[in-house]
Amino acid sequence: MKKSSKTTKGRIVSQAWTLFYKYGYDNTTIDDIVEAANTSKGSFYHYFDGKDQLLSSLSYLFDEKYEELMESYDGSLSPIEQLIYMNKELFMMIENTVSVSLLCRLFSSQLLTKGERHMLEPDRTYYKSLRQITMEGQKQGLFRDELSINDITKAYAVFERGMMYDWCLCNGNYSLCQYSQTMLPLFLKGLMKS
Repeated sequence: MKKSSKTTKGRIVSQAWTLFYKYGYDNTTIDDIVEAANTSKGSFYHYFDGKDQLLSSLSYLFDEKYEELMESYDGSLSPIEQLIYMNKELFMMIENTVSVSLLCRLFSSQLLTKGERHMLEPDRTYYKSLRQITMEGQKQGLFRDELSINDITKAYAVFERGMMYDWCLCNGNYSLCQYSQTMLPLFLKGLMKS
């Protein structure tokens, strides 16, 4: 999805998740979403079969966050520091704008869907950003030689999904961001040359 904040689909996704967070998924209607997105029901149904289909679109918001972070990329950070920074920013966004129940619904929708599994789509901004940072880390000789760019990118993505999944299982009773900032450096150390 191109700069989704500038498209009708992007406005629908963004407004839907804002409303889901504010009022809850069950208390948000398609009419509410259409009104907040300043669009028509026809436009809504052009992109989505119904409200349930919006559940898998949360990963688009994650991609928007990564686009924003890559645009403000701080070249003074090492690739490892950049990964830690991006994780912190993403997880802070999740803690502050995505309820645990909505994140649970996202995971369950991705597990049960027979259709698109956007979270795993390799062309997502998320994966492109990770590959870019990982390639720079490989160039600098930071990562173990036997690990490919894909190995490192996948391992990092699995780590983040695992953290989010555990946070859901624990009903958000700890700070996702703080715990990840403790564990991620330890995880990344295992990918790096000693």
